[in-house]
Amino acid sequence: MINVLLIDDHEMVRMGVSAFLSTQADIHVVGEASDGESGAKLALEHDVDVILMDLVMDNMNGIEATKMIMAKKPESKIIVLTSFIDDDMVYPVIEAGAFSYLLKTSSASEIAKAIRSAAKGEPVVESKVATKMMNKMRSDQVKLLHEELTARELDVLLLIGDGKTNSEIGESLYIGIKTVKTHVSNILHKLDLDDRTQLAIYAHRHGLVE
Repeated sequence: MINVLLIDDHEMVRMGVSAFLSTQADIHVVGEASDGESGAKLALEHDVDVILMDLVMDNMNGIEATKMIMAKKPESKIIVLTSFIDDDMVYPVIEAGAFSYLLKTSSASEIAKAIRSAAKGEPVVESKVATKMMNKMRSDQVKLLHEELTARELDVLLLIGDGKTNSEIGESLYIGIKTVKTHVSNILHKLDLDDRTQLAIYAHRHGLVE
């Protein structure tokens, strides 16, 4: 039997989800809460396998409630069930330890399936949220790439972004052409790019030059 706790400030949502889950032979709703603070306390006081967590609630929001629960019971499987996919909601609650992320547009059967998956240690993330997370990961990776450049390599990249030739770069930095070419080669390798044009585009696209 999977013991589930519902934390949501909308009574109709709790009633609807609870009513459906009560028809599932392997799922038992052990409690309900209308705000994050009381929900977190129930989660810590009772034997709960999976928690359905809303995000926007009075007293304590879902992000803070998730942090509180995970700090005391890091093994908890918290499924976010919300209407929000804003960046300031998605990333903080995932970082806080949420296990799965569903939207309230999910069907009752999808919620039940996610509960069973969580109980088995298998996360479920709504496709729109998964896309946002992947895009953020790519963005973070791109940001890290140029942060790995040395100070001199970054100087060279900025000058390439300004359209300077190797000769002009050498004069600006008081280094020889051979050294400039070495720096350019290293930058291309670190940023996984093919030529100077791509380097210039990279510099502009990421706000390194105007």
